[in-house]
Amino acid sequence: MYRRTTATPSAACEGCRNGQALDFGFAYAFQPIINVISRQLFAHEALVRGPSGEPAPTVLAKVTEENRYRFDQACRVEAIRTAAALDMQSRLSINFMPNAIYRPELCIRSTLQAAEQYGFPIERIIFETVEGEEINDGKWLAQVLREYQRIGFLTAIDDFGAGFAGLNLLADFQPDLIKLDMDLIRGIDGSRSRQAIVRGVTAMCRELGITLIAEGVETHDEYLCLADQGIELMQGYLFCKPLFGACASADTLAWPERSR
Repeated sequence: MYRRTTATPSAACEGCRNGQALDFGFAYAFQPIINVISRQLFAHEALVRGPSGEPAPTVLAKVTEENRYRFDQACRVEAIRTAAALDMQSRLSINFMPNAIYRPELCIRSTLQAAEQYGFPIERIIFETVEGEEINDGKWLAQVLREYQRIGFLTAIDDFGAGFAGLNLLADFQPDLIKLDMDLIRGIDGSRSRQAIVRGVTAMCRELGITLIAEGVETHDEYLCLADQGIELMQGYLFCKPLFGACASADTLAWPERSR
């Protein structure tokens, strides 16, 4: 969980302007988000890893109050660079730290420059913010997301239903995508309460024009239950685990059977 640092905006921006390098390295694994109806790739989520594929916590443990701004910026650039090098044809979903942004119109510059430098279209970039991250100011987050949407990026709320923003954020801003928290997905086929909650969120998203993604799908019964509720976009180990330094293709995925 990240919280807004006590550093001043000028100090944070100065570090980015000076191009200060991080004193640790990182890389990416990519996990596909698929359309189970059309059987096509919708996107790949960029998941941070150590330089040799070490788990994400080994990298995130090195993020401090002093370097989180540079880390957030470096993550965006490296995700775009790697996706372009892999000739990724799907959308690219990048997690960002809303509490590591002071002025969205300035903090987005390195992303725009990277997209231009590596030839990756901005309309294929999704910015995900983790709903479970404690946000000091929900209206500020809505402002950040609104600016990203204005520029041409797609926006998403990750882990919806797990944390702090929730319905209050949706009242101020409607993202392009919502990713249901995996705790709601786990065992949904045998849980009436989870099914009722997901039905409610699905109906709400349909009315607001938001596309829903179910993440953390691990079993065939979970997949069938979600498909029965009309959810077309899914992500999880059932289909493909994160691929270190690689992206999936439609013909390599484990497409599930559409019946029991």
